Amino acid sequence: MLGLVVFRRVVERMRKLSKLFQPIRIRTMELKNRIVMPAMHTLFAGETGAVTQRLIDYYAERAKGGVALIIVEATYIDRSATSRVGHLYIDDNKFISGLNDLAEAVQVYGAKIAVQLTHAGRLAALLEDKGRQPVSASDVHRPETPWGHGSNARGLTIGEVEHLVEAFAKGAQRAKAAGFDAVEFHGGHGMLIAQFLSPYTNMRTDKYGRDFDGRLRFALEIIERTREKVGPNFPLIFRVSGDEYVKGGLTLEDTKAIAQKLEEATIDVLHVSAGLFESRPWTIPPMCVPRGCQVHLAEGVKRAVSVPVITVSRINDPTLAEEILQQNKADLVSMGRALIADPELPRKAFEGRLHDIRKCLACMYGCYMRRHLRGWRMSCDINAMVGKEREYRITPAEKPKSIVIVGGGPAGMEAARVAALRGHEVTLLEKSDRLGGQLILASASPYKEEIKNIAEYLLYQITQLGVRIKLREEGTLAVIREAKPDVVIVATGATPFVPEVPGVKRKNVILAWDLLAGKSKAEGKKVVVAGGGSVGCEAAEYLAREGKEVTLVEMLEEAAPDVDPFSKWFLIERFKKHGIKILTGAKIEEIADKAVSIVDGKHNRRTLETDSVVLALGSTSNKDLIEIMKRESQEFYAIGDCVEPRRIFDAIHEGCACVLKRIA
Repeated sequence: MLGLVVFRRVVERMRKLSKLFQPIRIRTMELKNRIVMPAMHTLFAGETGAVTQRLIDYYAERAKGGVALIIVEATYIDRSATSRVGHLYIDDNKFISGLNDLAEAVQVYGAKIAVQLTHAGRLAALLEDKGRQPVSASDVHRPETPWGHGSNARGLTIGEVEHLVEAFAKGAQRAKAAGFDAVEFHGGHGMLIAQFLSPYTNMRTDKYGRDFDGRLRFALEIIERTREKVGPNFPLIFRVSGDEYVKGGLTLEDTKAIAQKLEEATIDVLHVSAGLFESRPWTIPPMCVPRGCQVHLAEGVKRAVSVPVITVSRINDPTLAEEILQQNKADLVSMGRALIADPELPRKAFEGRLHDIRKCLACMYGCYMRRHLRGWRMSCDINAMVGKEREYRITPAEKPKSIVIVGGGPAGMEAARVAALRGHEVTLLEKSDRLGGQLILASASPYKEEIKNIAEYLLYQITQLGVRIKLREEGTLAVIREAKPDVVIVATGATPFVPEVPGVKRKNVILAWDLLAGKSKAEGKKVVVAGGGSVGCEAAEYLAREGKEVTLVEMLEEAAPDVDPFSKWFLIERFKKHGIKILTGAKIEEIADKAVSIVDGKHNRRTLETDSVVLALGSTSNKDLIEIMKRESQEFYAIGDCVEPRRIFDAIHEGCACVLKRIA
C-alpha cells in the first residue's frame, strides 16, 4: 500500500514538471532531463591549469544532485588565452588524465559532461599578463570600466589564426580522449570566437573579416577541423550571444543567421545568452534584472534552426524552467548559479520538494565579486559549502549537545539549520516577532524582493528539523542560565549608526531601516538621504518610487561603493530615470526643520532644502551579550554582524562554519 502511495506521488510530480524531466538525445548523447549546468569560472584549478580534487568534488556534488549535463567551466586551448591562475587548460596531453578523473566523477552519477573550449582574446589581460599583449580579431581597445582596465589588443596574423583553429580542434580531441561526452565552443560574451563573429570587434579586411561570411570563417574552420579529429558522432555545442547590446554589435537577427550557418556546419546544440565586455551586466544578470530576461533570444534562435537550443539567465526555479519548455521557447534550460546555490535542485524538484530548494539570489558577491574582482575562488553567499564540498560535509555529531542560539537573523538561522542536521538539540531565541533579521529589511528594498527566498528557505528548514523557536524572547543571561545549554551561539546582529550631529533627533529625521521596514515615513516632498552605500541607495529608490525629490549625500567620492559593478550599472540608470541627485565627497553637518547643512572635503559649506532626512550611515555591532558571555564559564561563539557589520555572505558562512568546525 505504501509503495502505491509513493508511486502516485512520483506520477503527480512528473505531471507537474513533465517537460523538465523528459529525456533528450543529442547525437549519441542521451540526457536524462533538460537541466544543464553551464560553464562558470571557479578558479579551483591548479596553478598550471590542471584539475584538482576541489574541482572534482565541486562538479561531482552537482552531478549527484541530478543535473543532466554539466558543461565544465571555460577551459583554455592556448597559453595566450588567459592570464589568471586557477583557470583550466587543455593545451597539452598532460592534462588528459586529470580531466578523465573529473569526467568519471561526474558520469558515475548518470550525468553527462562537456568541457567549454575557449580563448579570451582581448579579455586575456584582466590581470597582469606578464608583458604579453592580448590578441583579438583586429587591433582593438578594451575601454576601462568598473570591472576592468583598458588594454590594447593586436589583431592576429593569418598564421596565428590557423594555429588557434588547430588548438581548438586539439582541445576537443583531448576532451574526447579524456572521456568527455561533448565539447562546447565559447562563441559568446565577447570571447575570441565572438570577437571574430562580431562587427563590433572584427574590422579585418582579409578572409577572416570584410563581411558576414568572413567574420564567420574562424568559427566554421574550428568546427570543420574539430570534426576531422573527433569524428561524426561526437556532440558539439556552440555558445553564442543572442544580442551583444552594444551599438555596432551582434543583434538577434545577426545571431539567427549565424546559428543557421553553425547548424549547417554540424553543430548539435546552440547555447544562447547575451552581452560582451562593454555590456557585461547582461552576461551575468544581477538580482535587479527579471528572471528569464534572455529567454526571448533563445526563442528567436530556436525559430531559425532545427537543432536543440539551450536558454539561460537567472532561471532559479524549476517551475519557471518548466514554463519555458512548455511554451517551446527552448529545448533545455541552463541553471548555473541556481546549481551553485543548491546542487540538489534537480533531485528536489523531481521529488516535489520545492520548498527545500535554496534559490539563488543573483546577489553577485560570492560567485562574482570575490572571484573576478579579488581573484579568490568561487563561493556562494547562501551556500557555504561551495568549493568546500569535502571538508564541509555534514555528518552526525559524535555527542549531540544542547545549543542555544541568540538572534534569528541569517547567521543564527543557518547555525540552527546545520546544528539540527548534525543532531544537536537547538533552541533559537529572537527578541522580535519574526525571524529573518536584516533579510527582511533587505527584501523590502526595490529590486531585492528575492532576498526573501533565503529567509523563507531557512525558516522552513529549521521548522522541519525541529528547532525550538522562541519569538519575542530576548536572550538575556538569565534566560541562558535557565536553559543550561552546552553551547551558546551569539548572533545578535547590529543596529543602525546614528551620528552625533546637531538636529539628528528632530522629528523629520528617520532611519533607513525603519523606512524600508515600513515603520516610519518620510514626510513632505523633498528628502535628503545621508549615506550612499547600498542601504542608502535602496532608500533613495524607495522614496523616488513614492514620488519624492531625493538627494543622496555620500562622504566618499562615489556612491554605492559596496554594490557589485553589474547591479551598479543598472542602479545608475534607474537613478537617472528617477531624477535622484547624488552629492559625493560631502557629509551632513547639521539638520534643521526644513534644511540640512553639508560640508565637503575642502570645508566648503552649502545648505539643501528638505522636508525629511533619512539616515543610512551604516551600523554598529550589538556586542553587549558577547561581553557578558566572556565573563561566564560557558562555551560560546559569536557570529555575524554582532562581531562586525558585514554581508549576508559572512553571516551564512560563519553560521555554518561555527557548527561544523568549532563545536566538537
